[in-house]
Amino acid sequence: MDLIDKIQILADSAKYDVSCASSGVTRKAKSGQLGNATSCGICHSWSEDGRCISLLKILYTNVCIYDCAYCVNRRSNDLPRASFTPKEIVDLVIGFYKRNYIEGLFLSSGVKHSPDRTMEELLEVVKTLRTVHHFNGYIHLKLIPGASDDFIDQVGRWVDRLSVNLELPTMESLSLLAPEKGRANILPSIRAISNQLIEKRPDFLPAGQSTQLIIGATPDSDHTILQLSQALYRQRKLKRVYYSAYVPVNFDHPHLPVTVESPKLREHRLYQSDFLLRFYGFDADELLSESMPHLNLSLDPKAGWAINHLDQFPVDVMTASYYELLRVPGIGPVSARRITQARAFGHLSYDQLKKAGVVLKRAQYFITSGGCLIKPDGLQLLDKPNHLQKQLLLIEPKTLATLPVQLDYFDLFPEVFHTQDQPMIDVFDHLRKEQHGLLG
Repeated sequence: MDLIDKIQILADSAKYDVSCASSGVTRKAKSGQLGNATSCGICHSWSEDGRCISLLKILYTNVCIYDCAYCVNRRSNDLPRASFTPKEIVDLVIGFYKRNYIEGLFLSSGVKHSPDRTMEELLEVVKTLRTVHHFNGYIHLKLIPGASDDFIDQVGRWVDRLSVNLELPTMESLSLLAPEKGRANILPSIRAISNQLIEKRPDFLPAGQSTQLIIGATPDSDHTILQLSQALYRQRKLKRVYYSAYVPVNFDHPHLPVTVESPKLREHRLYQSDFLLRFYGFDADELLSESMPHLNLSLDPKAGWAINHLDQFPVDVMTASYYELLRVPGIGPVSARRITQARAFGHLSYDQLKKAGVVLKRAQYFITSGGCLIKPDGLQLLDKPNHLQKQLLLIEPKTLATLPVQLDYFDLFPEVFHTQDQPMIDVFDHLRKEQHGLLG
């Protein structure tokens, strides 16, 4: 199999892994080294806030000894299989970087022979990039579940971020759909990484660790998912929990749903709730409960919380604390800071709040300024929760129509892979010639 065939197969197989929306680390270019890393995010996908970020996202191999029911690359699936060599991955990264197509690497893999043998080859890739080619760009590597803890210490010195995918929210769900993997192979690795991060080793994973949860493959509630994410953030110090809406790719397993209702919208609402946990001071049990375990897909989760806690409103922007302001729909961390700074100089009017970044079409129903209404009709719905919810629904963006999707690598750079006379060109040879023998 030639290289272009491998790229087609393994770049396509990598699209189901969403946990690389940003780099989370800034590292300036250094003399004698190649590349840099930037915290604004680098990967070939769209992040949840709409940024386009460039990173070579690929699988090392889609051969796998596991037979996880939800995975397109599971052992029993009849599909084309391919594997790179460490040298091929290294040469692709350096070649694409020098052509200014990528800024870094997101490398995941199936489990080809054994977890340890696969990790040994992935380690060779990242170590060669750093030590032989002095590559200073961002590297995010997936740790193979079941691999020896020795690899955590070794890989952690060469990559910016490690992630171990939990895959499913509960042990019962994982045992049902991925019995060969199980949490016994996953949780110890997450704990081992977090323990090293807590020690604050300066050379170990500057962008921390992340994980991914598949949403909708099992009946686990949003409440269960958010409680798990909260524990991972607070106890294990994860940088990000990524949520991947389940897309049916296997239809022959009795425990998998054939269709999932509004999977991308549910994913979007979980990301919004996740931000409330991380940046707004909310607790998972405030947003949902055992009696109300699922998010309202029609409404922003903070607006949904406000509708259920109208006794805490209105909030006076002239006296409320920073965290009280954060609980107001339409006020985020930036606008809350601006309010706390600007009110020291006088009364805040409607126009001043708008300039501070407050989304007043939401916030006007929940705030006053110095005891005065922001708009004459702003508070009249506080004692009418049903009417208020209808009003907020009217201004809810058409989320389903605007949700970003990951771009295919070949769609981003068609001039590299397509010509009029030849459907696909040999990328490797093309780069080799252009770099005058740089690639070996």
